[in-house]
Amino acid sequence: MNKFSELTERLLRAFDVPNLNIPAAGVRIFNQDETVPDQVKKYQPDGIAITSCHALRTTMLGDAVYLTAKSIGCIAAAISLGIVDKHQNHPLKGPREYTEIMKRSSGKGDAFIPPSPLEFADGTVYAFRYLKKEDYALFGKDDSGRYVTKDIARKAISDMLSLQPPTTQGVFYFTPDYEDIEISPDVVILSLRPVELCRLIQGYQYLTGSRVKANVGGLRAGCSDLIVRPYLFREINFSPYCLGARIIARFEGDRMGMGFPFSLFETIVKGTEESKTGFPFPEYPGAS
Repeated sequence: MNKFSELTERLLRAFDVPNLNIPAAGVRIFNQDETVPDQVKKYQPDGIAITSCHALRTTMLGDAVYLTAKSIGCIAAAISLGIVDKHQNHPLKGPREYTEIMKRSSGKGDAFIPPSPLEFADGTVYAFRYLKKEDYALFGKDDSGRYVTKDIARKAISDMLSLQPPTTQGVFYFTPDYEDIEISPDVVILSLRPVELCRLIQGYQYLTGSRVKANVGGLRAGCSDLIVRPYLFREINFSPYCLGARIIARFEGDRMGMGFPFSLFETIVKGTEESKTGFPFPEYPGAS
């Protein structure tokens, strides 16, 4: 049993509730100067490229996914994860899961021209209604856009962390019991209910006394908030998920995402184990 799997199993046992389900995914970022094993490359999707949120969801259902510039389906996530340059002013080639929604909404079929990474990075995509770029709607002619003006979109984007300039070759999403090769995640993401999040924060604070500060937005949860922020700052973050996680990946309404560097996993697990008698989780309303 690998360390990731061992810690995940210990964490579930620490709740003292039989058959508790907390889906987990490990995320490993491969930089451009690294050699990516064939056992990872084989998990690159064929056909339409999928979003980071969708990759997380697929992994939490038991599979593994490897995303590159060829196979990532969300241009915003490609920017956040450092796979493409945010200044690129031409669209990525091939069908992408996120912009295929725009294409269907536009009704233009093959005449539709998807937005470039630059148009995601400068707020154009998110304030399309203000800018009268109706082709970028996701939900038809009445779509409000994600932000009311381009300036407000740019303000929101400025707090969405990204690995820029791009240095990422690919991102691997895998389950705790992945055994094809020996590999540890950079970041762990759990999909949990608020009652379980409460208990993990209590366990973490039991050993550290450190408060957990959430930094969240309504977009880019499955990339910027839950992967890049914990990766860069080496701290816990949690999120109510985002538009893509709900609409595309279909995360359940009672779930939130919790992301943290793998280096903190043992502290979280140990604190939850050792504080069981001080925080009796089975007695929490809705725990079982």
